Amino acid sequence: MKSILLFAACYCLAFTSLFSQKVSKEILPAAYRTEVYLPLLQGKRVAIFANHTATIGKTHLVDSLQKLGVKIVIAFGPEHGFRGTADAGEKVDNYTDAATGIPVVSLYGKKRKPSAEDLKDVDVMLLDIQDVGTRFYTFISSVQEFMESAFENSKPLIILDRPNPNGFYVDGPVLDTAYKSFIGMQPIPVVYGMTIGEYARMIAGEQWLSSKAANEKYQYYLRAKKTEDTVFHFMVIKCTNYTHKSLYELPVKPSPNLPDMASVYWYASNCFFEGTILSEGRGTAHPFCIFGHPLLPKKLYAFTPVAMDGAKEPKLKDQLCYGWNVYGTNEAVLKKINRQVQVGQLLEAYALYPAKDSFFLKPKTDKPTNYFFNKLAGNSDLMEQIKAGKTEKEIRASWQPKLDAFKKIRKKYLLYEDFE
Repeated sequence: MKSILLFAACYCLAFTSLFSQKVSKEILPAAYRTEVYLPLLQGKRVAIFANHTATIGKTHLVDSLQKLGVKIVIAFGPEHGFRGTADAGEKVDNYTDAATGIPVVSLYGKKRKPSAEDLKDVDVMLLDIQDVGTRFYTFISSVQEFMESAFENSKPLIILDRPNPNGFYVDGPVLDTAYKSFIGMQPIPVVYGMTIGEYARMIAGEQWLSSKAANEKYQYYLRAKKTEDTVFHFMVIKCTNYTHKSLYELPVKPSPNLPDMASVYWYASNCFFEGTILSEGRGTAHPFCIFGHPLLPKKLYAFTPVAMDGAKEPKLKDQLCYGWNVYGTNEAVLKKINRQVQVGQLLEAYALYPAKDSFFLKPKTDKPTNYFFNKLAGNSDLMEQIKAGKTEKEIRASWQPKLDAFKKIRKKYLLYEDFE
């Protein structure tokens, strides 16, 4: 029976990339460390979960691996697709990648995880994708599904870690699992302060995976465990020179509506507007930095959402809106956010909006768990606090007990020096 290599939650030594002559202190994603993981892929049939953010320099990881002789037999793509061009929420079909000839299976279309049939000719599974560190950014849900598929089908999994651009703080409401959805699957806060690799270690170690994947036979996260003559493996390749004190600027926009670091920084705070009647800025130059509605006071910032790549049908399309523009330099935005999920703007928007009963988008069935706003928040508390006129200080205080409990769990799985 074929042996499968495993080093649980691996702490690999730092090496110089074959693709770069970078200075020693520059932050480098794990993908650059080809000499660490290439030996694990040579002679293997590889399945890869990635999108346009999986790069070495300006070259897609898949292109680099093919040139190095790695046999990639199938690729899987998340929301926005393998090349990152689809609208938010747009279903993506399976296809053959024109650049590489590799069949691509969408994990944001008819299914959310690779099937046993998809993996029948696969020896090892590889994951490389850029996260932005917020619970409702669906890539981490796809990561969980990919992990479950690997464990359930006894396939070794290698995760190439990437820095978290919002990895320098932890904040926001913690998800109540009664509100579990694809935009929030686990009891973590909106900003959880972990890389993809650290988060993967946590969901495996806390047994938050599917019952089959979390079975004792598949809990090789903590140590190599032999079952008959097979050794199972789950490996995380670390980034170089990254810590949770780092301010890492993304070299590639992670998705169509996060075009720059200002949007990435504001996303955790202003994505809540997706669950309201207000525009969250899709269809403008600065999504999640611009938000408003036609019924808000005309003295506010004026803008009009329009159709564009990545936002073909933005909310309030072609309607003149009034609201706020919080776009600014990275330094100005970071100072404003101050390592916290900001709810002051949400409270102000609710206070100024004249039709309070329609501020939150209503589902067909009027249950708290069906409200999109509550799925974003991870509970119904925030909506009720806003309606009740609670202050930002009171709301923030209500988060603290669960944040403290989460931080204790988080500490167990960190691979990099923490911010506190």
